[in-house]
Amino acid sequence: MSTGGDRPEWAPPALHTGRVREALRSLELTVRGRLDGLLQGNHLGLVPGPGTEPGEARTYQPGDDVRRMDWAVTARTTEPHIRETVADRELETWVAVDLSASLDFGTAGCTKRELAIAGLAAVGHLTAGGGNRLGAVVSNGQELTRVPARGGTDYARALLRRVAEVPHPEEGVPGELVSLVEALRRPPRRRGLAVVISDFLGRIDWQRAMRGLSARHSLLAIEVVDPRDVELPNVGTVQLSDPETGKQREVTTTPLLRREFAAAAAAHRERVATELRRVGAAHLVLRTDSDWIADIVRFVVARKRGWSGGVV
Repeated sequence: MSTGGDRPEWAPPALHTGRVREALRSLELTVRGRLDGLLQGNHLGLVPGPGTEPGEARTYQPGDDVRRMDWAVTARTTEPHIRETVADRELETWVAVDLSASLDFGTAGCTKRELAIAGLAAVGHLTAGGGNRLGAVVSNGQELTRVPARGGTDYARALLRRVAEVPHPEEGVPGELVSLVEALRRPPRRRGLAVVISDFLGRIDWQRAMRGLSARHSLLAIEVVDPRDVELPNVGTVQLSDPETGKQREVTTTPLLRREFAAAAAAHRERVATELRRVGAAHLVLRTDSDWIADIVRFVVARKRGWSGGVV
């Protein structure tokens, strides 16, 4: 289901118009312009860990890691200072992108598929440069596409286009998130950043595969959510369809049904968040009814503060 009407200014461009190249160029300019303007030097926020290369010294703040005290600067200034670090160079980032049938849905600013591809574009921008490489595995439930990891802006642009042109699955084809994560996990890749982009609907049976990823890589899970994933509107009688099974059911959205649906959806999302924490994944939620770039900025800034020992 596609969104209709005028899109909000913050929404990613539509990718179903047949003009994918122009849409991706617009997306690239949006990501580069807004992220660069809002982050102002926080580009390393998605890079795993604080790194090992020495960076700038700054005044100690309560909660900072005392193991990073810079005693030479502290002695010279008579004030406690810590030495910040910058992330290691030549990062290899692999992204698993779920483009199964449940992602072909959106009732707000965009579809979840478009938001997933926008998230991939942001990851590529935030990990670019310094000899870094970007690769991807993509599944629409019918076929798996592997894009090898290479460096350079032109290659990242070509990768994004290849992912955006993955065919939409036929209705009734279920997604296989476990298989997608396993495709990212095997064969083993050099240590780096692993990103899984999905709506995480359906069975929660991916813990073992995700735990295997986090044992070797810094792991980031990007959950894409539409308002109708979490609540039903008060629209009377409506036909509901599950795009991954093809099953349809006519229901009347009574207050009781809406409460039960919202409770079940909240419980599912809470369990997803809990399991992601247990497997050691950072968790970023992007919604089709929210300014996704602003949400990424908040996540990156909070992540960097966490590494610095500050309050998130």
